[in-house]
Amino acid sequence: MARRAIFEEVGEQARTEPTPAPAGSAGAARARRAIRAWLLLLFGLVAVMVAVGGLTRLTGSGLSITDWRPLSGAIPPLSEADWAREFDAYRQIDQYRLLNQGMTLGEFQFIFWWEWGHRQLGRLIGLVWALGFLWFLVRRQIPTGWTGRLLLLGGLGGLQGAIGWWMVASGLTEGMIAVASYRLAVHLGLAFVILALLAWYAMLLGRPAAQLMQARRGRERRAAGLATGLLHLGFVQILLGALVAGIEAGRGYTDWPLMAGALFPPGMWDLEPLWRNFFENDGTVQFIHRKVGYLLAALAVVVWARGRRSPHAATRSAFGVMVLAMAAQIALGIATVMQGAPWYLASAHQVLAVVLWVTILRARFLATYPAGNALGRAVRA
Repeated sequence: MARRAIFEEVGEQARTEPTPAPAGSAGAARARRAIRAWLLLLFGLVAVMVAVGGLTRLTGSGLSITDWRPLSGAIPPLSEADWAREFDAYRQIDQYRLLNQGMTLGEFQFIFWWEWGHRQLGRLIGLVWALGFLWFLVRRQIPTGWTGRLLLLGGLGGLQGAIGWWMVASGLTEGMIAVASYRLAVHLGLAFVILALLAWYAMLLGRPAAQLMQARRGRERRAAGLATGLLHLGFVQILLGALVAGIEAGRGYTDWPLMAGALFPPGMWDLEPLWRNFFENDGTVQFIHRKVGYLLAALAVVVWARGRRSPHAATRSAFGVMVLAMAAQIALGIATVMQGAPWYLASAHQVLAVVLWVTILRARFLATYPAGNALGRAVRA
């Protein structure tokens, strides 16, 4: 019998006998793909919800439904008596008395359908989450450690509905013709938190758990840390944008880079007490929003410069897409202000904010979990 070197034999086995996949791994992979598709569907619905919510505000429709009925409110008015009752309830609030006095029933129905559609979309999102979660739970397809994450999404969705009513209720009080801007900021901010979680979870499920663990060892800490900082500052800017929208501050100063021909807008600190200027003074709110935008642009360039040094092509590309989205968003923001914030530009600005949000998240994800081999470029500290 011919002798064979032990190293030769092991090497030959490694080439001809691949390690078998763990039992059930194909089913687990299918489950991860299915859950990821469900999360992406939810992401799309929430993104549409953000856009519809913005249009609901821009059309002045948010206060047209003066009560909150999570279940029975899904049924719209079906008779003339139903419409008369809804219209009469609206005529009791100050938005009608101070802003829309003399509105016809047809005009009321226009704003009513916008708000009703906005609420219906929220109900649809809740239903898609509940049915999907129960489906995967009953079939025992939820990966280990993911049940809490998926429940968190449902809990945040329910909280968002409650905050939505808390926001609307502020506009139904005496002397108010719109919702409180800070409540609008909370509502929009939570929507972006939900979007971030949905996108992040979908990215995690896009690769096998073992591959993610391996990729984590090559984490580019500095690039990931800078992307995290950009994400946080971007979130602050989103909240500021909601404050601008809440008091229509984007329509008060239409010159750029100056405001009313000066570096500082007139009357920045006229309201008393002082803190009210940060929420109710259109010049102050827009001024802060602009200046944070400049900081965000500068930080984006720094983050991009760091990201382009990555040895991974996918990571470099992700940071490049991010900085392009940032440039587009800033240009659109300037155009929106200079045109007096017409509804189509204001809505596009909000939608592009979602796109930018995702590009920052994706760049951070690929810096945290690099994809592919580091070829063609030396690693630099």
